Amino acid sequence: MSPRPDRTAVSPSSMSRRLSFAAPFLLAACGTIARGTAVPQALQDRAQVLGIPNARFMPDTQAAALFEEFAAASRREAQHLGLPADTDPRRLPPAHLLALSGGSDHGAFGAGVLVGWTELGTRPEFKLVTGISTGALIAPLAFIGSSKDPVLREVYTAVGPDQIFRTRDWLSIPFSDALADTRPLREMLARHVNEPTVAQIAEGYRQGRLLLIGTTNLDAMRGVIWNIGAIAASGRQGAAALIRDIMLASASVPTAFPPVMVEVEAEGRTWQEMHVDGGAMAQTFLYPPALTRGRNLRAGALARERHAWVIRNARLGGEWQETERDVLTIAGRAIASMIATSGQNDILRLQSNAERDGIDFNLTYIREDFTLPWARPFDREWMRALFEYGRRRTLEGRAWEGGHPSLVAARTGSSAGAAADWRAR
Repeated sequence: MSPRPDRTAVSPSSMSRRLSFAAPFLLAACGTIARGTAVPQALQDRAQVLGIPNARFMPDTQAAALFEEFAAASRREAQHLGLPADTDPRRLPPAHLLALSGGSDHGAFGAGVLVGWTELGTRPEFKLVTGISTGALIAPLAFIGSSKDPVLREVYTAVGPDQIFRTRDWLSIPFSDALADTRPLREMLARHVNEPTVAQIAEGYRQGRLLLIGTTNLDAMRGVIWNIGAIAASGRQGAAALIRDIMLASASVPTAFPPVMVEVEAEGRTWQEMHVDGGAMAQTFLYPPALTRGRNLRAGALARERHAWVIRNARLGGEWQETERDVLTIAGRAIASMIATSGQNDILRLQSNAERDGIDFNLTYIREDFTLPWARPFDREWMRALFEYGRRRTLEGRAWEGGHPSLVAARTGSSAGAAADWRAR
């Protein structure tokens, strides 16, 4: 029998939010670390990185430009298949879209799902892969394909906390920008996201596939969607280092981990942006809702068979825990509740958009039958167990469901109890 969860344990997200709440009080009386001048608000949409015009998109204002990037990808795909660039999309093979959520060390679940999917023999090549936070670390490996499964297994079953971060001593924290140093994670990224890996990403982009990673620009309080394939294929010096910076930024929980400073150019000047965990804006994404608004993907020139696969590296809802009656615990639980609700809303939004656009929707997440208690961040034994849980559910054909339980229940007319049973399977 599996051990019952330790309800007193603090989850990674809860821990990081407690740190986020406490840090302002720790740092309130201290000076700030020098940084480059932030991009003025009027130049936000014009700033470029490495001179690559399609390196990134702001989903709130640049959905039309992102749509053109998707259209250009379809033209490249047709040419790669030996078809005319203006080929009717219905002649193209089914498009498989993969979204990988945040979740810290819970990313071991998604890694296990992907490895099990390969072993099952039904894992497709993905037309689109998106990632945020831990999902951003998985996304390039998933985009390249099953050949990177050994790396996924290593990173999510053999890596411990000392290979992710180093906790700073309390005397240095008031003069720092985070409670921990992520140089170990940066070094690991340098080993795995090297020039040959970047070349593989570039080849996928030339074949008409897209790899997108989300970060949060703290200066502008805006989400940013980075076009990793275009950066890889640009041939610009520094492209590989920029991709690693983007991945690190997307996984950098504010105050727990340092932000990543990104140099950009606008109006003939160099500016500096502060980027952190994409989960500050959204925990999962496929494409901005505005991307397809007013466009019919079900029929006509844009019609094509499409399948969305969403891996939530977390439970679907919050985790029960008796809450201590002190200010930091209450604040931490409140923030964790908002994060859990935000994650559910992401799934509901993605599913609603997919149904609107005629895209087959599939969801997997950590269910109640995984009961091994979480004790500390990046514990190898716990991550191995979660990896194996995701792998085994996939091999047994029990990973994927047709959507969020509440929407499935509403569609089928099932009761709330039936929806709860559906979630626990």
